[in-house]
Amino acid sequence: MPMSKGSNVVVAAPAVRIELGWRSGAGVPDADASALLLVSGKVRSDADFVFYNQPAHASGAVRHEGKRSADGQVTDTISVDLARVEPAIENVVLAASSDGGSFGQVPGLYIRVLDAANGAEIARYDSADASVETAFVLGELYRRQGAWKFRAVGQGYGSGLAGLATDYGITVDEPQTPAQAPAPAQAPVVTPAPAPPVAAPVTAPPPPPPTAPPQQPVRLTKVTLTKAAPSVSLAKQGGTSGSMRVNLNWEVRKQFKGWGSKLGRAVAQHADLDLDLCALYELTDGRKGVVQALGNAFGALNRPPYIHLDGDDRTGAVSSGENLTINLDHMKDLRRVLIFVTIYEGARSFADLHATVTLQPQFGAAVDFSLDECTVPSTVCALALITNTGSDLTVQREARYLVPERGVSPQRTVDYAYGWGMNWTPGRK
Repeated sequence: MPMSKGSNVVVAAPAVRIELGWRSGAGVPDADASALLLVSGKVRSDADFVFYNQPAHASGAVRHEGKRSADGQVTDTISVDLARVEPAIENVVLAASSDGGSFGQVPGLYIRVLDAANGAEIARYDSADASVETAFVLGELYRRQGAWKFRAVGQGYGSGLAGLATDYGITVDEPQTPAQAPAPAQAPVVTPAPAPPVAAPVTAPPPPPPTAPPQQPVRLTKVTLTKAAPSVSLAKQGGTSGSMRVNLNWEVRKQFKGWGSKLGRAVAQHADLDLDLCALYELTDGRKGVVQALGNAFGALNRPPYIHLDGDDRTGAVSSGENLTINLDHMKDLRRVLIFVTIYEGARSFADLHATVTLQPQFGAAVDFSLDECTVPSTVCALALITNTGSDLTVQREARYLVPERGVSPQRTVDYAYGWGMNWTPGRK
């Protein structure tokens, strides 16, 4: 249902997907979807802000599902389970921020509300008047007399995501320039105080109860690795403690043509594509191994190898998808970790597959990158190499498609390519 700015429509579905979309192309800035859960026009705390660095609300009602790119179109998605939104929440503001330019340079910008159950379109608003804005409130979900409605807003900000977030009550952690940094305070002059008179001892009052630690401000920075800038230091991003989630999401095509047989026939691939996220690891004590669904080698988070595979997924969705978690509190025990993905079934290569990798440290900026187009009959792709330099962990974008030789498994192929030196035996799920 197309909408004009300021119009509204009833949302009868109990759960919806909010799709932010635009056309990609040379010189087009990237954009990111976000959501703010409001009470009386403000967030209750920074936890009510859902975006790429904080992808899920504590209630589970709102999640940032991630970005997809196909056929010259990019979409970023927020899921909202309206039935689980806390009763105190009055509005869910749906916003977008641009990275590398203004929204006047983003063609075909729109927002759609889809029924999460069947994908039916409930509402659509196309933004046609953007210019210098670097953040946009495209729409909002709001309660009215016990029901949910969607309103097309179309309000822009020239101050980017930081300005938009601050306007709704978010505390933003932005680095200070030398000019912004406060001048050091002068040391106070101390004069000796006269000695107090001797008094009878008294019982000291009990210490005050401990107070909760202050809430850390939200970090809006993120890092996108490219061929020109393929690596990043986690220490410089503040991400060398806590846990780090590694997520692989992909777009599953219903049908596409794969690599032909020896007779030259095109082979139709299956819709139920099954990719497996895996990790080769080497510990500082010399132990080596693999974390993968094959052979139920899911690893462990609080004991060696300090890497855990959450499960095995076939959907490619960010909210579930293929996820590894790495315990960065044990970075001193990790020498190197190679994240890679294999095709278990459903396709003969990564051709026509659009995939994105996101590394989300518990503390620090998110690191993400997309895979390049696959032009070889590859069934295994090295994604990222994490290396311990002694005082830091560096993440190197690999995005390297490998072609196994006849009779050689994908795992052994990636082992050979990176010199891991392990012995392999057949396994199955």
